[in-house]
Amino acid sequence: MWILDIFYIMGWLAIYFAKGAWLLDLGRLSLGFGYGLTCYVAPTYLSEITPKNVRGGITSVSMAMIPVSVSVAYLIGSVINWRALALIGAIPCLLLLFGLFFIPESPRWLAKIGREKEFEAALQRLRGKNVNISEEAADIKDYTENIQKIPEDKILDLFQQKYSHLLIVAIGLMVLQQFGGLNGYAYYMNEIFELAGVPSITGFIVVSVPQIPAIALGSILIEKFGRRTLLMVSVTGECLGCFLTGLSFVLQNLNWWMEATPTLMLSGMVVFEVSYSLGIGSIPWIIISEIFPINIKGSAGSICNAVNWFCTWLVSFTFNFLVEWSPAGTFFIYGSISFLGVLFIAKLVPETKGRTLEEIQASLTHFLQ
Repeated sequence: MWILDIFYIMGWLAIYFAKGAWLLDLGRLSLGFGYGLTCYVAPTYLSEITPKNVRGGITSVSMAMIPVSVSVAYLIGSVINWRALALIGAIPCLLLLFGLFFIPESPRWLAKIGREKEFEAALQRLRGKNVNISEEAADIKDYTENIQKIPEDKILDLFQQKYSHLLIVAIGLMVLQQFGGLNGYAYYMNEIFELAGVPSITGFIVVSVPQIPAIALGSILIEKFGRRTLLMVSVTGECLGCFLTGLSFVLQNLNWWMEATPTLMLSGMVVFEVSYSLGIGSIPWIIISEIFPINIKGSAGSICNAVNWFCTWLVSFTFNFLVEWSPAGTFFIYGSISFLGVLFIAKLVPETKGRTLEEIQASLTHFLQ
């Protein structure tokens, strides 16, 4: 996280001081490198340090900061220029650089590499001075000892039958998160507003503000109803949001109910963004951080990141072409993918609520048999 934070700071400063396109590109590349890896590193770290009864909520809050930050950036960016926005973006990165001095290393990672005293000290610090950690420490040690009997698998080793279910779930969630249409909305929001005849500033405010209570609600509900249920509700909401957005463009093309078209389009975007913030934005990363055993976390994370960002690029690259073909059809395609995603979650995604990482991984693999 220290290394990645340096890339963030360098990226924002490169953008701020840019005099030409090459430095802007370099800044975006640096930010993309840091953000792409943080999406897996942060939830993995949080899943390894938090107790099972609050793991989902805490990780969800962390990942939910992404859409919150996007919303804040939309709002601030509507009243200041982009150089000032880049400089503001560097401030939380500097705070993180300082804050990392005060957080312990992952106890499970310390146990894996044999630093037993540091492992117990880190776990005690995380749980509190007066908490008895003996049972939890013993479970982690037993699991780590069993897992260390198996050599650490490389990326190609993941394509074995024993990992097939985990890999299908992980890659499926990454594809669903992006092909639901998020980056079509996020990267081209201004263009969508123009197509529907909505003022940009009004649209940004209407779409951004409801995301914050949705994020808070999702963080509360994730431990009450579980990952699968909240995911299915979230993806169903995305499907509805895409349908409403697509329907607004159908009415616009037919010159029907024209006075209501902007309101319908805004409603669809709000439903989509709120639904995304409720679960699909954060829960896939939470599940991925929970289901993979420690000996394949690195390799699995590399594949998941690669798939996620390839899908991000694909959606971003194709969006303009799809909209030129048919604005309504574009959002109906995204909605159809979300509908299929509900079936995928119902059939294949495991529920991980209320179980330790060791219990989850033992139930999904054959390592402890």
